[in-house]
Amino acid sequence: MAESVKIITFKNEIRKILVFTYRCGEVFMYYLNLIEDKIRIPPSMFGSKMEDAALKILRERYEGRIFKETGIILSVFEPEISGEGVVIPGDPGAYYTVKFKSLSFIPYVNEVFLAEVKDIVEFGAFASIGPFQGLIHITQLSKDKFFYDKKAKTLTSKAAKKSVKKGDVALVKVSTISLKTTAADTKIGLTMRPDGLGLLQWLEKPQTEAKSEKTKKEEAKKEEKK
Repeated sequence: MAESVKIITFKNEIRKILVFTYRCGEVFMYYLNLIEDKIRIPPSMFGSKMEDAALKILRERYEGRIFKETGIILSVFEPEISGEGVVIPGDPGAYYTVKFKSLSFIPYVNEVFLAEVKDIVEFGAFASIGPFQGLIHITQLSKDKFFYDKKAKTLTSKAAKKSVKKGDVALVKVSTISLKTTAADTKIGLTMRPDGLGLLQWLEKPQTEAKSEKTKKEEAKKEEKK
């Protein structure tokens, strides 16, 4: 497991954190991180177990936040406090070094995801990938030309006899990413133009047609033998 020192900025404060990142089994878009940070435990928490106090502080600090090194932190767990606490004169709190694990999600350009269409707008469709929503621009739905049907709230291609509506599931590829500090502010561009991508029903149709054609040929051969 590679080790690297990263810098994360919290407002005007800079913390050095030690980040170990590796992929969780076959779930390629989620990551498990081991992070080292320094925290201040206030006097009001001295009656609690130090690990419980640390976990509460770390969850408030990290969960839901986005960092370029880890993506969005979904969950923080298993804090381990190392060494004795440090007390600074005039400060009633105690400072500890703590290592903890976090589960994060970070998409990369050219990664392919199974996404659900969440909303249809005039210029395209918004689809969810993990905790993020990305935009499939109307020009990126397919190589065919699509039009917005305001009444039906769909994106339709009359020539190709295709339509996209809320709730559809598709294979999409990440084309652009602009990570911000929150999921709502993060901008992700998605595409379905390349071969092998698109709504699942579009991808299933050629397979069904191919099976049907194969069945017809087999039946024709049987008739010839008769």
